Amino acid sequence: MTAPAHARTSADLIRAEEPVLAHNYHPLPVVVARAEGAWVEDVEGRRYLDMLAGYSALNFGHRHPALIQAAHDQLDRLTLTSRAFHNDRLAEFAERLAALAGLDMVLPMNTGAEAVESGIKVARKWAYDVKGVPDGQATIVVAADNFHGRTTTIVSFSTDESARAGFGPFTPGFRIVPYNDLAALEEAVDETTAAVLIEPIQGEAGVIIPDAGYLTGVRELTRRKGCLFIADEIQSGLGRTGRTLAVEHESVVPDVLLLGKALGGGIVPVSAVVARREVMGVLGPGEHGSTFGGNPLAAAVGTAVVELLETGEFQRRADELGVVLREGLDALRGHGVTGFRARGLWAGVDVDPALGSGREISERLMREGILVKDTHGSTIRLAPPLTVTADELRSALGTLEKVLGQAG
Repeated sequence: MTAPAHARTSADLIRAEEPVLAHNYHPLPVVVARAEGAWVEDVEGRRYLDMLAGYSALNFGHRHPALIQAAHDQLDRLTLTSRAFHNDRLAEFAERLAALAGLDMVLPMNTGAEAVESGIKVARKWAYDVKGVPDGQATIVVAADNFHGRTTTIVSFSTDESARAGFGPFTPGFRIVPYNDLAALEEAVDETTAAVLIEPIQGEAGVIIPDAGYLTGVRELTRRKGCLFIADEIQSGLGRTGRTLAVEHESVVPDVLLLGKALGGGIVPVSAVVARREVMGVLGPGEHGSTFGGNPLAAAVGTAVVELLETGEFQRRADELGVVLREGLDALRGHGVTGFRARGLWAGVDVDPALGSGREISERLMREGILVKDTHGSTIRLAPPLTVTADELRSALGTLEKVLGQAG
């Protein structure tokens, strides 16, 4: 008989997953049972500072009181109607999210990948109905080293072979250009181009920040060429970089904005496509949908998330604590850190490969009570909840220094 979860050790639970769970992840060997704020606790009661925050899904920390209260209140009233009927939470969510983004209309979905797929559909429909691209010929220009999700369409324009290999045939209609290269983008855009789809900061690639002026250039080019600018802010948005949106660092407003992760407050999956009215207006009944998209529980939590962001507190925290993060990482240059890229409370840290892979460094940090995640090679990502304190941040950086010193 299977032992109850509370009676099983971390090792027991990890072993129990092996025969029954698909092996599509390689998690660190920690089994989280409880969490609060920036801290998590495993089944044995060991505490860890969460410096990943669910890849930005937990921007407001674990179990933020206002978000938990919003969820509890809604659970007592109504959770799902499907979009066959209206519900009393959806209008406010859409109104406030559109206002926060500086755009007009919202298409609510669930996961980030669904938002990307939906954005692609909207762009193609706009290209045929408004731009006049011949049917079946619309193209979308994307950047190399992107990460927009793992559906079959999305991996069709990935340059990461671990995401692509074995999943063809691939969806046509995409052109890939180098990131941060306006000349290459100019050459790729033509009369068939529906949209340019980019991440304002490439997260999975290692928090790659483009040169100043790149986003402004993308905005200008897409306007001049008569196509849409789609910004995927699923990881970079909602306070992470010290602004509500990463595009705000260059005062850019895209035609279409893709949001997810933090929009669900770490409680429920919530994503959205937010767009100009003349773009989103191409969709008619039956042309796209989601049973759970815009459900009352998601709308209630999403509205509470927007309310937190409307104060500007979390954006300010990310901006101010980002200085602490950058200063701490700068002090580690030449002491195990070969380089880093940071904006707000988000950093990609390149560790000297002689000291270990990103995975090995992450495991050593875990043993010291700090949770991070590796990306490619010897790069680790730091993205703590925006509720982290300066002292907690300095402590984590001190632990990183210790781990790198021991590795040396």
